[in-house]
Amino acid sequence: MQDVDLQRLIQIVVEEVTAATMRTTGAPARCSCHSLLYECCPDRLRGVIEAGATRLGFHATGGQAGSVAGMIDHTLLKPDATRAEIEALCREAAEYSFASVCVNPTWVALCSRLLAASSVRVCSVVGFPLGATTADTKHYETRRAIFDGAREIDMVINVGALKSGDVRVVERDIEAVTGPCREAGVLSKVIIEAALLSDDEKITACTLAKAAAADYVKTSTGFGPGGATVADVALMRRVVGEEMGVKAAGGVRDYEGLKAMVAAGATRIGASAGVRIVQESRGQQPTAVSKGY
Repeated sequence: MQDVDLQRLIQIVVEEVTAATMRTTGAPARCSCHSLLYECCPDRLRGVIEAGATRLGFHATGGQAGSVAGMIDHTLLKPDATRAEIEALCREAAEYSFASVCVNPTWVALCSRLLAASSVRVCSVVGFPLGATTADTKHYETRRAIFDGAREIDMVINVGALKSGDVRVVERDIEAVTGPCREAGVLSKVIIEAALLSDDEKITACTLAKAAAADYVKTSTGFGPGGATVADVALMRRVVGEEMGVKAAGGVRDYEGLKAMVAAGATRIGASAGVRIVQESRGQQPTAVSKGY
């Protein structure tokens, strides 16, 4: 990581710690020289970040809000999904009252029409599944999905830029999506593709997502080398604190898996096996099979 990028990351972390302290105590975080931390102690904080930013002690909580179905983004993102399958996805979402359907951009307008009379939101993906498009492309994708009726956006970060230490590139990448989402009152979720990252990189990605005012951080696309893990969810929750949601996605196929993710701090679950999970939570014999992520 270049020195200028590390300095920027340090500044972002300090701003988040200061904001959290002011919300709790009404006073900014200060050190023994009575100045804001970044003004007087950048070298001290640099050492903390290089050793692992979890030492900043972000408060970790998690829990289940509402029903099991209300936590689930009923998901169908496979490239060969047909119109009939998307229509079935929407019927199931309305029947079980899932939080949203999560679909590729080409299906957003259809899902928006089919679910207009229900409480189910339409979620779409941006920069999916690799994250390797430019920030302006992601900005346009976001605006188009919102225009078509999306009320939630799951964007994939520029993973290569993150692993190169280009913090400012990743920061602009996320803000290109969270900005139009805020303007339109749409939820934004930042997919970090945790299976490709070291723990330090996961911490950096979550910190940048929080600084960009994203609503959620999300573990995985479901198309990477691995999906959600309890350890990743717990780490992400520690970094973002109580203010943000954490979405576990990829590989959550049953009720026991959902409960494990919620216990670790997840507040939303992305799953193609949503119907099966809800049936299990009700003590019913599962009749549904996963459609594939």
